[in-house]
Amino acid sequence: MVFSEIDKDRIIEMAWEDRTTFEAIEFQFQITEHQVIKLMRQELKPNSFKRWRKRVKGRTTKHEKLRTFSIGRFKCSRQKQISNNSIAKRN
Repeated sequence: MVFSEIDKDRIIEMAWEDRTTFEAIEFQFQITEHQVIKLMRQELKPNSFKRWRKRVKGRTTKHEKLRTFSIGRFKCSRQKQISNNSIAKRN
């Protein structure tokens, strides 16, 4: 898939967020966890990628099925400002 720079930045930001699941990224951008990992490998510096992989590997909050909570979904305070939905409305 080819993504705009804005989309790449948002995917990377969502991937770094602890409580944003890979399923949420897939829902918004139609990109699987494997494709997110590949994108992160391409876009990040090698040490940053290694740090990110170490951070998210096995993290229960990154996978909806592994979460122990269902209420209280985290939403970034800037979500509305950077969401694709708000960009589409401006165009």
